[in-house]
Amino acid sequence: MSALVSVDGLAAALAAGEPVRLLDVRWRLDQPEGRPHYLAGHLPGAVYVDLERDLARPGRPEEGRHPLPTAAELTDTARRWGLADGDRVVVYDDNEGVPAARAWWLLRRHGVDVRVLDGGFRAWVQAGLRLEHSDRAVRRGSITLADAGRAGLATIDEAAIAPRIGALVDVRAPQRYRGSAAELDPAAGHIPGAINIPTVSHIGPDGLLRPPADIRATLAARGIHPQTPVVLYCSSGIPSAHSALAFAVAGVDTRIFVGSWSQWARSPGRPVAVGAEPAGLIGVV
Repeated sequence: MSALVSVDGLAAALAAGEPVRLLDVRWRLDQPEGRPHYLAGHLPGAVYVDLERDLARPGRPEEGRHPLPTAAELTDTARRWGLADGDRVVVYDDNEGVPAARAWWLLRRHGVDVRVLDGGFRAWVQAGLRLEHSDRAVRRGSITLADAGRAGLATIDEAAIAPRIGALVDVRAPQRYRGSAAELDPAAGHIPGAINIPTVSHIGPDGLLRPPADIRATLAARGIHPQTPVVLYCSSGIPSAHSALAFAVAGVDTRIFVGSWSQWARSPGRPVAVGAEPAGLIGVV
């Protein structure tokens, strides 16, 4: 199952009348409410997805900032989006594919045929294609999501030992990895043994995901190959889904520690490394 669809490919499918469900996942850390942007213009037929409410659930602080919704909650939400069994789904955003990748990763875990629009909303607009400028109400769907179990997930304890088994990848910006930037969380730094491959390194200057060969070269330079067991983490489980998308395009399977740094930094007794090296100078939360 391909993880991406191009603007040209999606436009051709829609023009041919093919049944495609579009989900608009506008979200930014500093602007979590994306509905105003959706109402100002979105792809024809797209339904708005609220990342904070639809792709996460309220949780305890020690679970991290964006815990996963339960299977029942996600099923109810997907039905509210109008999804039915067998639907082809395309997700997009206006933030380099990062929030859309969270929807892709969640739905893919549950067996949905879902793709990310490469380049997202900006690429669609740059192509001069039509937009809608109003809300979109859809008839409730009837989709039944497959049981995902623990597929694609890593616990906090599994993240801790991941460097000894394969690779633990911190996908945050280098200054957050090093612990030199202000954090929303109680501690700054990274999980000892983690290597830093920022998710933005997989995005080209044109806003498209880099070619698979380029992503594989980036990973190989850090000792990661298709057979390497990989666990990803970020601040709170959102950008790590984008890295999971990039790794998947490059043919590398991953698991995500969804609680990520926002959970690790709130777990007493967990070691914290600072600096540019995986082990770095280590303290304790």
